[in-house]
Amino acid sequence: MSSDGNVTKVQSMVADPSALGLFGLALVTLVASSQKLGITGVAAAGATMNATAMVIPWAIFLGATAQLVAGIYDFKHLNQLGGTTFFGYALFWYGVAMSWMIKAGVFGATLATGDTRQLGFAFLGYLIFSIYLTVGFANTNKVLLIDLILIDILFLGLSMSTIGDATSEMGHFGHNMAAYAELLISIVSFYGSAANVLNGRYGRTILPVGGPVMK
Repeated sequence: MSSDGNVTKVQSMVADPSALGLFGLALVTLVASSQKLGITGVAAAGATMNATAMVIPWAIFLGATAQLVAGIYDFKHLNQLGGTTFFGYALFWYGVAMSWMIKAGVFGATLATGDTRQLGFAFLGYLIFSIYLTVGFANTNKVLLIDLILIDILFLGLSMSTIGDATSEMGHFGHNMAAYAELLISIVSFYGSAANVLNGRYGRTILPVGGPVMK
């Protein structure tokens, strides 16, 4: 607490929320990539299955809520880059989860017939968002920078597979690009979360994250 004339400033001390945000990102991308890669969500012959149904809870609670909390506390750290990143991606996962529910008919048959290409333009907008965040993360550490580059690739793939015809060569290529990028995001995010927890706990480098590319 400090006093400047008649103005009293109170600093709120909070722990670094990055480990929580990265864990939320790691878990939801692991589950989502398993569906995109065809490991899960594949119905047996003659059966029906909503491939995204079991992804929705993880999108809401881990992809969205965990990153939302991390974003709030990063803003408390006066970390505009981290707060904007976690908050922005949290809102993305809330939006995606609701889009999946709309498509599944949760909000009625009429809304379920909406044009999914609109979701593709949302992915395109997030690609633009991620590109300038990537420039910002170039002066943090290499693990976070790699994560952001992979997220750029993910949104490029999602845009290609959603705006165009998913059955076309470009759409198929975009789907595969997004699937593998999402799996790599999960691996890098798990590593980043573990490094944040262990390095902070022991006060020394247990898992190296690399220095900034740009200073």
